[in-house]
Amino acid sequence: MKKDSFIIGKHTLKSRLIVGTGKYKSFKQTAEAIKASGADMVTVAVRRVNILDKSKPVLMDYLDPKKIIYLPNTAGCFTSKDALRTLRLAREMGGWKLVKLEVLGDKKTLYPNMIETLKSTEVLVKEGFEVMVYCSDDPIIAKKLEEIGASAIMPLASPIGSGRGIRNKLNLSIIINNAKVPVIVDAGIGTASDASIAMELGCDGVLVNTAIAKAKNPILMASSMKNAVVAGRQSYLAGRIGLQNYGSPSSPSKGLI
Repeated sequence: MKKDSFIIGKHTLKSRLIVGTGKYKSFKQTAEAIKASGADMVTVAVRRVNILDKSKPVLMDYLDPKKIIYLPNTAGCFTSKDALRTLRLAREMGGWKLVKLEVLGDKKTLYPNMIETLKSTEVLVKEGFEVMVYCSDDPIIAKKLEEIGASAIMPLASPIGSGRGIRNKLNLSIIINNAKVPVIVDAGIGTASDASIAMELGCDGVLVNTAIAKAKNPILMASSMKNAVVAGRQSYLAGRIGLQNYGSPSSPSKGLI
């Protein structure tokens, strides 16, 4: 397990669980949940979460950016223009080059607009950003994002905040098998078992926000997600048994008394 590195762009992470910072009751609860999760990377919605205005509660007072990697994201952007402006501002404000891009296409489903996403990714890569991209679970689109220069592919498991878990294991498996960059399930995780399934499929990581922040006990849920990701990764590395249509005895059939 020591050699099982998780590398995104120029960053090597200890945890394969990435945690969001939205929807918590307070920054204090956010910090407590993230500590329990063991995550060393957190996503921050630049348009929604205060990270610099000292006249109001500031996330950085609770999560030290020197100890945890901040991943600015474009949550709430519906056009390439808005997404690009948001991430350029993030770079100007905090010097961040590793970013998460999401360009939404529909306010009800929150599915990504892949035309705008592809266009934005290409521009950001040319400008020197390391781009982690929220995308649909279309294997063709995922491969195109990688070819453009995305640092990580982040297909949805199901709609953002839905808690529906992984709806299309086949597509995710195809994306994983074809990818040469990290594949991180983003959106739709509802329980620890969902996170384990993603990791058992061979995903490099899992991003979780709502399932932790809106749980009855966010701190305990954060801990359970941490354990689930570790267990799922170990299960994947161990190699599961083959599937069979009929039973197979677990003890030898020879030398019976």
